[in-house]
Amino acid sequence: MTQPAATARPGLSADATFPADFAWGVATAAYQIEGGVNEGGRGPSIWDTFSHQPGTTINGDNGDIACDHYHRWEADLDLMAELGIPSYRFSLSWSRLQPTGTGPLNPEGVRFYRDLLAGCTARGITPYVTLYHWDLPQALQDDGGWPARQTAYRFGEYAGLVAESLGDLAEHWITINEPMCAAFLGHSWGMQAPGFKDDGLAVRAAHHLLLGHGLALAEFRSSRPGTKVGITNIIGNLNPATDSPADREATQYWDAVSNRIFLDPVYKGRYADPTVAAYGKYGLTAAGEGAAAGDLVQPGDLDIISAPGDFAGINHYTNMLVSASDSGSTPNWTHVEPAPSSFGWSNTPEALKAVLKRVASEYTDLPLYVTENGVTFHDYVDPNGEVRDPRRIDYLRGYISAVGEAISDGVEVRGYFAWSFMDNFEWAEGYDKRFGLVYVDYGTQARIPKQSAYWYRDTIAEHGGHRALASSAAAGATA
Repeated sequence: MTQPAATARPGLSADATFPADFAWGVATAAYQIEGGVNEGGRGPSIWDTFSHQPGTTINGDNGDIACDHYHRWEADLDLMAELGIPSYRFSLSWSRLQPTGTGPLNPEGVRFYRDLLAGCTARGITPYVTLYHWDLPQALQDDGGWPARQTAYRFGEYAGLVAESLGDLAEHWITINEPMCAAFLGHSWGMQAPGFKDDGLAVRAAHHLLLGHGLALAEFRSSRPGTKVGITNIIGNLNPATDSPADREATQYWDAVSNRIFLDPVYKGRYADPTVAAYGKYGLTAAGEGAAAGDLVQPGDLDIISAPGDFAGINHYTNMLVSASDSGSTPNWTHVEPAPSSFGWSNTPEALKAVLKRVASEYTDLPLYVTENGVTFHDYVDPNGEVRDPRRIDYLRGYISAVGEAISDGVEVRGYFAWSFMDNFEWAEGYDKRFGLVYVDYGTQARIPKQSAYWYRDTIAEHGGHRALASSAAAGATA
């Protein structure tokens, strides 16, 4: 494996500290990397349906092949081990394991994931497994999808089957990834599967996703009490564009409907009053007391949703300035500068530190994991066959330093997972956006570690990645 000659050294903040058992990792999601959509008994998901509809993704891209990880997983894990990555967060494809979202698990799907999990362990890589990363079986969508309460129960049943069939091979489990995106990007904004633009459906989906989390947690508690289970929420850092009362009020509103709608139920056992004020017209109530049959929030729902987990997952990408809308409708927001990524997202590490400190002070004393954080650039292979991405190194250096500084300030952060291990299908953006530490040539499926992959390897070695492989340390010494 040839690496760029001028790999930058780690150089994290002097104020950043990391415990010896800190989980250094990378992350992926099933539909974004696996491919093999018609193999191994897999059924269609809402992302198969959505991405094949004209105009839903850039260039009409889809995940039919993606990174072909379904066939190349062993080589991908070998590369991960060669790069000294101690922990790997990935998701299970619900439609590969349970093609219609009901009934027994598909034996071929179970075998694939058991092999993948065993392959991680054999290479000294600790798996962190996500049950749901947006790929709802299409059959469940046909029956109403997440806006229908029954989908939460189907997810609980699925989680119980997964716990029985795979729960012996992994200790850490994430129930739902970013319910905000699954609910609102998929049902209100129309930019992700299933592609609806209906606020009422989005609010119903949000509540049922959280209910599904609680039901899945209960299943793991019942059949795999030794596992550690949590949910991952995406949390933006919000700032008023000015100190005007209107902009401060707009920021509080946006916080209530994007962050607090998912944090308060899980960690405080009720929906916050500002969230109910915004979405009460769609049936959202604080806690469901006195609900009638058919109401969205039923008695006992919040007890299920807020049952104690073992950790809190945090995905963070955005630092936003919020301003009031002249029309009095949804507030306006823009990314804080500098915003160098190809998405136009900010590079402001202090925002991640602020988010970590907020969650720890306002919501929970559970251990925190940064389960996703990363950046896109227009990466390319240079004439020497190398992929140099110094701006990604600068980004990672800042954000990882921010995590270490939060730890120094007393926040219990147990791990950091860079998004993503390799370039992949970036949902509606298709293959236009590259988040990976490893470059993927989609035509040949060649993997080329970027300069940032070697930087991350060196960072792990320098800052005590307790499970970094011996080969990683040796490679770091000769870099």
